[in-house]
Amino acid sequence: MKGLVVMMCVAMLFTAGCATESFVKEQTDPINSRIDKVDSRLSGIESKLNDLEKKEVQPAAELDAMKKEADAVKADVQKADAAANRAEAAAGKAEDAANRAEASAKKAEKAFEMQQKK
Repeated sequence: MKGLVVMMCVAMLFTAGCATESFVKEQTDPINSRIDKVDSRLSGIESKLNDLEKKEVQPAAELDAMKKEADAVKADVQKADAAANRAEAAAGKAEDAANRAEASAKKAEKAFEMQQKK
């Protein structure tokens, strides 16, 4: 009888201590489910991060293009300013020439009048 009790105790230890496959599955399924949710959230965050990185590169490229365009406009403004200065100088010369021509015409008119009186 003693042997039977010992054998039953040993058998109980071996059967009670072993976890069945279904028990392990029941215990790990909630953990696996949570890991899957975390993985999906991580994937979403990574995709958003990639989108932000792409958007960051795009404005930098647009900024470079705008800088080039601004430099071109600045060069055009400088050329236009130089042309306006040259036009203003030419207008001043034309005005001086017109004044000299008018003075010469008055002198010629006076000279003609003087010769007419003689």
